[in-house]
Order: sequence, then structure tokens, then C-alpha cells
Amino acid sequence: GASWREHRKVCTWDLERKLERERGRLEGEDPAIGSACLELGALYHEQDRFGEAEERYEEALRIFLAVNGEVSEHVAGLCANLGKLYDTQGRVDDGLRMQKRALRVYRRVHGDGHYTIADSLYSIGNLLWRKGELERAMGKYEEAHAMYVGLHGEDHENVAKVLGNMANVLKDQGKGAEALAMQQKALDIKRRTLGSDSDDFVASLLNLGAANRGQGMLDEALARFEEGLGIVRRIHPERSVVEGKFLESIGSVYARQGRHADALAWYQKAHWIYRKTLGAESADAGGVICKSAGALQGQGEVDEAIAKYEEGLAIQRRAVGDEHPCVAHSLYNMALCKAEA
Repeated sequence: GASWREHRKVCTWDLERKLERERGRLEGEDPAIGSACLELGALYHEQDRFGEAEERYEEALRIFLAVNGEVSEHVAGLCANLGKLYDTQGRVDDGLRMQKRALRVYRRVHGDGHYTIADSLYSIGNLLWRKGELERAMGKYEEAHAMYVGLHGEDHENVAKVLGNMANVLKDQGKGAEALAMQQKALDIKRRTLGSDSDDFVASLLNLGAANRGQGMLDEALARFEEGLGIVRRIHPERSVVEGKFLESIGSVYARQGRHADALAWYQKAHWIYRKTLGAESADAGGVICKSAGALQGQGEVDEAIAKYEEGLAIQRRAVGDEHPCVAHSLYNMALCKAEA
């Protein structure tokens, strides 16, 4: 097994004790307390303990603002971490506000050519994509891609990461064949640079599977999703949001194949994970309830399906507002279902 020295780096109990020691030893807003909060927040974030991560990040941000003012590496990094946290939780507007703040501070700290600027542009692109603002998202991704290629060359994991998300935008713009080719290129770069047991490689499998599914290549999509699910369960034996994404994606392939009972079972597994990690009121939880409604509709259980659509749609509206594309999509599907009733 791992030695204590290796284990303690990922042991929340040890970091919690360290934070309490710093608080006992020091007074007020001391950078050592800020650093301990940042370290513990990052570990909670990695473990999908989002509420606790947010509290520690916000405490660290308050301390570093008081000590260093707004223009500091610590403040920019914490804003970026909070932006990523909000993104994972589906709090898109909060995430965008934090990432734009991080970008402003990084520019003042480092100037324009630094890798942190590319990272911020990439993160802003992700959030714009989630808002359905595809042209603006692609603009940010293209800026980040050009910077990453300039900094690292073509064969680098960060180049692959941004290519994968540019492909997601292409898919949403109806350019499925271009998206598929770009996802494959991203996956090949990640396999060469990172190996297969990495979160970034797993993200590429999820994206490539989605691109395959979009092109009607359902067997290929299922193979990608099953490979990714196996890796996620190996590298994250605890429950994780990404496992939920793979379960939901496998369900969506079964739905496309007309295997509605199988689809429903996989959607229910995904919903359980979203509830445990993101919370019952998250956009992902609402979205997968609506997909479950579609599976019930496919089995001819129309009344049950309509009730499920209403439940999922109410959660989506509370999570992302009435104007989001996912709400429009669920409303459309519910209307089709009601027409069958």
C-alpha cells in the first residue's frame, strides 16, 4: 500500500488538522492560513465535495485580498478555482464572473503571453459554450489554441484539451464530421502525451463518444463510453460527476437503439450519482430526469413520462433559468410527449 507520506498528501483529515494548527498559531488574516485553506479547498474540489471546497476557497480569497490586494497570483488562481467549481456545479454566470476576474488579474500580473492567460481563455470558452453562446465560445477557444501551440507546440495535452472543446462547439453547430475528426485528433494527442489513465484522456473519450453518437455511429460511441467508464471507476473509486456523465451517455446510446428499459436503468444510476455529487437541484440532475421521461415515453408510459418531464424541467429552470437551450429542448420533448397522450 501507499506510505503515510504519500497518503497524507491526499488525506483531508491531515490537512484539516494542519489548518486548525495554523489558526491556533497565527492571528487574523495570515498567508499561512490562506495557503492551508487553498490546499484543503483544492482537495475537497478533487473529491467533488463542492460546498466545503467553496468555503475554503472563499476564506483563502478573503485572506489573500487583505494581505496582497487584488493584483496577485494567489487572488487570480483562487478566482480561477472558484470559476471551475461553479462551472462543475452548473452555476454558469457565477463561473463566468470569476473566470473574467481571474483573466483581468493574470493580465496585470503576467502580461499577455503567459500560459495562465490561455488557461483563463479556455475556461471562459467552456462557460460560454454551456450558455449556448457558440460563436463567442469558439472565439475564446481559438485564442487559447493559438497561445497553447505557440507555448508548447502542436503535440501537447493543453492543445488536445482545447481541440476537444472546439469539436464540441462544431458538433452543436451541426458540423458533425468536422467535430468527429477533431475529437479523434485530440484523443490521439492525449494518448501519446498523458497515457490512458488520466482525467483529460477520459474527457476526450466522453467527447469522442458523443461525436460518434451524433454521427449515428452507435456501436463506436458505446465502445468509447464503456472504455471511459472503466477508466473512471479505476482512477476514481469514489463516486464522481464524470462517472455520472458516462452512465448518462451509455443510457443515451441505448435510447437511440430503442432499448428504453436499459436506457432508463442507466439514467437512474446517473441521477443517483448527480444527487450525491452535485445535489438534487443541479442542472445535470434535472436533465437526466428529463431523459428518463423520454425512456418512459419510449415504453409507452406517457402519463408517467409527462410527470417526469415536469419534475426535471422544474429543476432545470431553477438551476439555469428559462432562457437556457437545455430548457427549450426539454419543453419541446415534453410537448411531443403530451401530443401522444
